[in-house]
Amino acid sequence: MQHMADVIADAYALGSGPWTVEPVTRGALGQIWKLSGNGSSWAVKELLFGCDEAQVRRESALRDAAEELGIASPRLLPNRAGTHVSRLAPTPDGSDGSYVKLYDWVDGTRADASDPEILSWCGRTLALLHTAGAGTSEALDPWYEQCPEAADWARLHEGVRRAGLPWSDALGRFIATSATDLAPHVTPSGTGDRVTSHLDVQPQNVLVGPTGPVLLDWDNAGPIPAGRELARAVYIWSGGNHFDATAARRVLRAYREAGGGPVVKGLDSFSMLFATALNYIRVQTESAIDPTLTPAQRDFASHQAVTSLHTVPDLTAVSRLAETLDAEY
Repeated sequence: MQHMADVIADAYALGSGPWTVEPVTRGALGQIWKLSGNGSSWAVKELLFGCDEAQVRRESALRDAAEELGIASPRLLPNRAGTHVSRLAPTPDGSDGSYVKLYDWVDGTRADASDPEILSWCGRTLALLHTAGAGTSEALDPWYEQCPEAADWARLHEGVRRAGLPWSDALGRFIATSATDLAPHVTPSGTGDRVTSHLDVQPQNVLVGPTGPVLLDWDNAGPIPAGRELARAVYIWSGGNHFDATAARRVLRAYREAGGGPVVKGLDSFSMLFATALNYIRVQTESAIDPTLTPAQRDFASHQAVTSLHTVPDLTAVSRLAETLDAEY
């Protein structure tokens, strides 16, 4: 770890140190470390599954445009070469070195989605993001508008069964119910309200510090129909399958008052919500049975899959939420 700290500090010209680095949390795409020295701290994101440098440039551009409109977020810092991602040297065992990104360290507490002011912040922030990223013609990543087919699920279920994982039966029930119910509502999008946006505005990606909420984790930044991102955010921030109608209305009204134009109309508006939920379970299931991954990576994926199976969107609940939001227009 000491070598890692020194290499990162040198790559970003942070000074002579001494430097320390400690693990903070693991996400779906990477490990977060806290790098400290000379009385300051930074957040290091180690990308565990490779790096798309064009995606990093998209992240940086959107983050900077959003900052100009008043959205607080950690700076994505350039290295000595002026780029926003660095490659570490190969490890002693011969493995390729990881890609890392360096951010300002942010102290704060996780956003409380029951706080009316935070809900209003969410709506306003989405509207500002959609303003900052307006006008894109980029194609969507299939992650946001396609989902696994029946044959894909059957293959995965068989793999989980063969691996002897204890959640095989739960996966089978999910495939027979939720996956079947949600798939017809995952549809290709039009281009009318397409923007470049954050794509993962949820409570775990918001820290509330002394000066207010700070939006983290811009790794997924990309094109999306604004109305579909809005629908997913309202579902998440208002309580998911046990949504609070007052909270849902607050997010929507704050969005509209801040200039957000797209509307949420019917279940088709929730296509992004359904697609991301189904695809996340697919990817974590694949990783849980992937022999090329480490045992720790497979265990992490297995835990993520089980957790997600218990929180998948319920079509009846989302239908009620859609009716609640329809009444606002």
